[in-house]
Amino acid sequence: MSQERRYSFEFFPTKTDAGHEKLMTVARQLAGYHPDFFSCTYGAGGSTRDRTLNTVLQLDGEVKVPTAPHLSCVGDSKAELRELLNLYKNAGIQRIVALRGDLPSGMGMASGELRYANELVEFIRSETGDHFHIEIAAYPEVHPQARSFEDDLLNFVRKARAGADSAITQYFFSADCYFYFVERVRKLGVEIPITPGIMPITNYSKLARFSDACGAEIPRWIRKQLEAYGDDLDSIQAFGETVVTEMSERLLAGGAPGLHFYTLNQAEPSLAIWNNLKLPR
Repeated sequence: MSQERRYSFEFFPTKTDAGHEKLMTVARQLAGYHPDFFSCTYGAGGSTRDRTLNTVLQLDGEVKVPTAPHLSCVGDSKAELRELLNLYKNAGIQRIVALRGDLPSGMGMASGELRYANELVEFIRSETGDHFHIEIAAYPEVHPQARSFEDDLLNFVRKARAGADSAITQYFFSADCYFYFVERVRKLGVEIPITPGIMPITNYSKLARFSDACGAEIPRWIRKQLEAYGDDLDSIQAFGETVVTEMSERLLAGGAPGLHFYTLNQAEPSLAIWNNLKLPR
């Protein structure tokens, strides 16, 4: 396996012109650190889908950092996915993050022609061959909708064997859960690189809401310390930066193939960790 580490930053497409301008400013700032790629999240159907497309093409074409669009199979037909894949391929996009995607509330599993991420990976491969480097998602603390840890591991193995090149994890705050997940996956014969997703801590109430929704555990000692700071944002950020930096150091020392930063469209929190780790510029 390559010893070359890769570092990347994730954005979400914004709903306003002002938000988009801010996103582009942040992206240009982060581009100065020469990340391996950016990624951009995806909303199925309609306007969010177009915003993802436009943001990806601008990041890739104008900011000049290879950009990986997220692609999800929820709510999109094969024809719509085929059209998007062709658009991206013709625009020179070379990396895709393939996801099942979140089910909108009240939507049954049957929406869209593809139901699971492994089917999406197979579809991308059948349509475009080896053109795209395909990333898949990994859940060290188990996907919130998985029946069990064992089920979730097997689901990951299915996605990997469908033709994925590498994986990015959901964020977490315990290095042990990452190492355990990787160890279990390796025992099942999957050798693709699994890059930890890193979430900077800047706002406790938002983080708690977000983590509850996506099944990311905030360890009790971190939760209690963040609660103790109340509205003192400077202390929250300083503590969060220390905790996440130390965890990232441990991940890299333990063999993680890089780091993927969930920026929430801000530069400073991710760069503080980047600089603490003395990562290459």
